Amino acid sequence: MRNYETHLYMICYPNPSLVASQLNYEQFARHYVSGSSRDYSGRLIFAELDPNYRHEYFEIDKAYKELIPHEDGRPKATKFIASYRILEHVAFSAIQRLYLTTPAGYAMYLGPSPFEKKPSKNVIRVFAEINPIRMLVLSRYDYIEFGRYITSPHYPKGAPKLFYTQLEFDIDEFLEEFAVNPLMQTPIPGLHPSKIRDAILEVKNIPNKVNKGLAMDCPMDRIPWRMIRHGFMFASQEDYKFFPMPDMATIEKSFYKFYRTMD
Repeated sequence: MRNYETHLYMICYPNPSLVASQLNYEQFARHYVSGSSRDYSGRLIFAELDPNYRHEYFEIDKAYKELIPHEDGRPKATKFIASYRILEHVAFSAIQRLYLTTPAGYAMYLGPSPFEKKPSKNVIRVFAEINPIRMLVLSRYDYIEFGRYITSPHYPKGAPKLFYTQLEFDIDEFLEEFAVNPLMQTPIPGLHPSKIRDAILEVKNIPNKVNKGLAMDCPMDRIPWRMIRHGFMFASQEDYKFFPMPDMATIEKSFYKFYRTMD
């Protein structure tokens, strides 16, 4: 019987899980999105961990022993290890790659890189919390400050670790356009423009107002990949790990199938 390589995947969206698999990342993406009995048809965001990573919270060795190919020789697609408090118990040093998947099942990988702050005229930003909290938040904090604030042990609505991204959104341009055209199409899926306008004005007009919730859920299935401003961040109080989003030209050249089916 063929010996398959063992992979350790952390699903970040839609349902946080730690999974052992004999599928490579492309096969795993296709299986989860279109080949699974779960009949999932949305986006998938997952990370590949060092297969040698261990934490007492996870029964990884037990899962590996049960990761046996099918009798006909097909690789074992998934062996679920845990589905609760996953990110909290994963060391950032174990995260090797981040994968984004289109509903068609094509995947693109991102590698880690130091975060380089880009100039921005906006002092108010839109963050999408993805895992374990899922909210859209308007904030005065920058990319790094936001993660540290949400993961503070003194913040009752936070978590020890957070996976999130910042959306490309020009606050001033939006306010100008909305003033001229209140029937404009929403720039953020699932939110009425007037709700966005009211939230922005509340933060602008209250000096000590740092954050304002925009939505109780983060609709990553509907947020275009083109709206990702910097990339994706894993953050805690002590550390962070950043995965930059390539520009469109790089995506088209290096991940054409992903590019062709992305929204």
